[in-house]
Amino acid sequence: MDENLALLTTETRNNHTMQIDTATPLEILRMINEEDQKVALAVKEVLSDVEAAIGFAVDSFKKGGRLVYLGAGTSGRLGILDAVECPPTFSTDPEMVQGMIAGGDRAFLKAVEGAEDRNEFGEEDLKKIGLTEKDTVVGIAASGRTPYVIGGLRYARSIGAKTVALSCNKNAAISKEADHSIEVIVGAEALTGSTRMKAGTAQKMILNMISTTSMILLGKAYENLMVDVHVSNEKLKERAIGIIRQITGVTYEVAKEALENADLQVKVAIVMIKRGINKEAAAALLDKTDGYVKKAIQIEVE
Repeated sequence: MDENLALLTTETRNNHTMQIDTATPLEILRMINEEDQKVALAVKEVLSDVEAAIGFAVDSFKKGGRLVYLGAGTSGRLGILDAVECPPTFSTDPEMVQGMIAGGDRAFLKAVEGAEDRNEFGEEDLKKIGLTEKDTVVGIAASGRTPYVIGGLRYARSIGAKTVALSCNKNAAISKEADHSIEVIVGAEALTGSTRMKAGTAQKMILNMISTTSMILLGKAYENLMVDVHVSNEKLKERAIGIIRQITGVTYEVAKEALENADLQVKVAIVMIKRGINKEAAAALLDKTDGYVKKAIQIEVE
């Protein structure tokens, strides 16, 4: 092992799992579970850093920019997972939140050897999507030293895009390449160096926080309900009807009719019912209030 790699927290041996190879299945599960319980507490320690990343992302969205996740291996896959869930959950354009992985899309299913070891590959991938100063790039690497991510962050910063480094080691190399860093220290893995475990869980939690909180701040929630859900199948249509009913108190039939009259746009249907207006008027109010349902319901109409 590279001497510098061996010094990383994510590569150290865990004293609590030294006997994992001779343990029973249930004992192994308990060891893993005990380690997993430490992850949320580690994430709690970096919430202010996550908040800064969210500030960058929301500012980018308001300028018409994008949130771009950049990583290799597990880190890259986690970024893609978070990105692809945004359109169905929040009715966002697929370009608004993007995930990029070293080696390209094929690397999501099968490792592309050596793809993460070249700085220029990260830069090239960001150039391919036409990165601009309006965008925010979150570089993700459990070790905090992946060349692909370093190259991408350097390029993003050079053109004026906002940059965030997400790693699981203190004083990570990628932290030096970003406007802000999130270093979530989860400690040694149950299986030494297997950062798809605790480190991956921490990264997943933080990416969920960044995208979800950003979308809430853009008006894509009413209380804790997903009012901008993309109604693309029967299950989601039923969920949408349920959301409309919870907010407005109307019957199933009224909620269903409103949703259909609103072209399956949940927010429009809610405002239609709450204010007793048609689709066009409801859409105009939402446009006037930047998509915030509560404001559209409460605003005084001249």
